[in-house]
This record gives sequence, C-alpha cells and structure tokens, in this order.
Amino acid sequence: MSTFQAPKGTYDLIPPDSAAYLAVREAISAPLKRAGYGYIETPGFEAVELFSRGVGESTDIVSKEMYTLTTKGGTTLALRPEGTASVLRAALQNNLHKLGNLPVKLWYSGSYYRYERPQAGRYRHFSQVGAEAIGTEDPVLDAELIILAVDAYKALGLKNFRVLLNSLGDKECRPVYRAALQQFLAGLDLDEDTVRRAEINPLRVLDDKRDAVQKQLTGAPMLRDYLCEACKEYHEQVRELLTAAGVAYEDDPKLVRGLDYYTRTTFEFVHGGLGSQSAVGGGGRYDGLSEMIGGPALPSVGWALGVDRTVLALKAEGVELELPATTDVFAVPLGEEARRTLFGTVTELRRAGIATDFAFGGKGLKNAMKSANRADARFAIVAGERDLAEGVVQLKDMRSGEQTAVALDALVATLQEKLA
Repeated sequence: MSTFQAPKGTYDLIPPDSAAYLAVREAISAPLKRAGYGYIETPGFEAVELFSRGVGESTDIVSKEMYTLTTKGGTTLALRPEGTASVLRAALQNNLHKLGNLPVKLWYSGSYYRYERPQAGRYRHFSQVGAEAIGTEDPVLDAELIILAVDAYKALGLKNFRVLLNSLGDKECRPVYRAALQQFLAGLDLDEDTVRRAEINPLRVLDDKRDAVQKQLTGAPMLRDYLCEACKEYHEQVRELLTAAGVAYEDDPKLVRGLDYYTRTTFEFVHGGLGSQSAVGGGGRYDGLSEMIGGPALPSVGWALGVDRTVLALKAEGVELELPATTDVFAVPLGEEARRTLFGTVTELRRAGIATDFAFGGKGLKNAMKSANRADARFAIVAGERDLAEGVVQLKDMRSGEQTAVALDALVATLQEKLA
C-alpha cells in the first residue's frame, strides 16, 4: 500500500468502474454532437474574479467552496468550480461571437472542484458534461437543450428522473420581486449569514435546504406572480415546445439554482433514487453573464450534468450499461519463438480493429488462461513451436470451450467474421 492516499473528498477512477463513466460521458455528448455543438476545453484554473463576478459572491460556491491559490507572481487563481463562466470567457477571448454564426454552440467535459462536505454523490472533485448556446435569445434554444439532456438520460436507460422548470424573470421584472422578497425576509428569524445573503441576492435564500429556513418561507412571494408579460410569454413558449416534444416537466416556483447569473428559464434534473443529493444536473438562461465579466450583451443558455451522480442514478435503477469489450482476443504464446510470432500477430489484430491483449511475462499455459478469463476475453489464441511449424494457431472459444486450428495467415479474417 502507498504511503499516500487521494485527498479527502476525492476519488480515483479505475477499471472496471471507469468504463461506465466513459460510457455516460459519451451518451451525454452524443446528442449534442448531432445538434451541432462543438467541443471546447478550458484550463482547470481561472482568475478568481471570473467566478466572483459571474457565479456571484453571495453563492456558497464562491463564499465557502472555491479552492484558491496564489502564484509565485502574486496572481490569485481558483480551481474551476463550474464550467459556464470559463466557457463564456473562452468564447469572448477567442472572438467566437464575432464569426457571424450565432448562437455559438459548445459542449465540454471535465473535472471541477468545490470544498464540499464529502458524502455519496457530493465530492470535492467531480466530473461534468456541459453544453452552452451563446449569443441568441430564443425559447427554442432553451427547449433544445432540455430535450437533448432528456434524450441523453433516456438513451442511458434512466427512467426515474424528473425535469423541474421555472422562470427567474429578467432585469425588468426581477427587481420588483427582489424588493418584495427582501421585505418578506426582513420579518423572519434568520441567522447572520442568511441575512447577509438576503441583502446581496434574496433569491438565494429560497434555495436554502435547511428545514429551519424552509419552514419560515411559507407564504413567501412567488416570482411567477411578478413576471412581466415578456417573461411570461417567453416561459410559456418554452413550456409549449417541451410539451410538443413529449417532454414531461414539473413547474417549480421555488427553483432558483445555486448560481447568481441565471435569468428567465431555469431547470433542474432530479432523480428519486439519490436521497438528499437528488439533482443530477441543471442549468438555465444567463442573458447578463457576458456583461458581468466584461463582454458585450450575449444572451445565452446552457446546462451541466453530473457524471458521478448519473452513474449513481444508473446503479439506483439497476441499469447495466452495454459496455464495449476491453479484450476480444487474448494471445497465449508457448515458447520464445511463439512469443515473437504472436506478438506480431497481436499488433496485426489491433490494427484491424480487434481488441487484443497478450500474456506478458512468460506465463505458463495455466496462468495465461487464467489471465484470459480475468480479461473476459471472447477468444484465446494459443500457439507453440509445433503449431507454428504447421502455420497454424489454436483458436479457443472462451464461452463454449471449443478449440480449432486456424491458419495463421487467415486468423485476422476468421476473428473478424466471428466477432462481427
């Protein structure tokens, strides 16, 4: 055992579990690729101000959970706690919005970092796949992204998830609601931190999960009662588009999400089998974020889906993913000459697209076949000096146990046919 261990709240992703994570990432990204979203990758750390301005100083993410570091040059950086601000920063820096093809549609996958209290489904290092549509205000875009996420979950075989939907209004109607909510909160018995949060962004108090706070919020004014006509119409269009696409959703007037930059459409995907950490992903529209970080007006919408929690949701439902075989063929040489010959054959099989492994270390037949079984190989090829002298190898079906001699020069074609 090593002297060192992974830091608290983190994990090592190792085989065979890692195969499920890769499959989830591929399933989530597949609908995005078909819908014209291009891949983007940003640094693992950014200027602290990018997140304090964009995500919001009132959020737990910035005030309590963000990992920060100071470089030798005195610059303060933060490990990215979320993806949207980084992707928008990259789009602005690289002038993607000036190429004349709006919206700019991007997807990403990576690791993110928050100083959380570790528990199942809530880690200090976690994985997400996200998507952003930058530069266009259109309810069809909002609906498109929700539909793509739903399609990804269904493609994975998930059934026990729900879509929660709300509108947070815009710069015209939200200030009126903000004042009404602050007036209501002023009459409650709240702790000092919550009072401070109510002063900066009172909507964040609605997202407080503590029972002591939620009990006092009974009778709080609802944002839906303060929406302007434009926001009501926009939200109704999103709802109609989702219904037309066969996407079931639930209106949730208290849904505000954990980030300050959201406007109008906000949504969350929750799963019934994950206990308190029920959210597997979410997102919304963030029409003012570009200006917050020094860019032009670029109305945008996006989401991020948690890979870790999606894997937990699959386990909760007992869904077994169809994972690609890591080893189709396992080569077992008997003797030094066979080692050289079969290693060349292994290379040829791999180049033909067949997943092939090799009995390294000069193992005997018994131990080598145990390795083939552990690798869950579909076939084993065994060859000794006598086989090679005859120009054949022994091809063993690891499921039926049947073994036949196959000409060495016909092996690739034979295996391709059997594995097809």
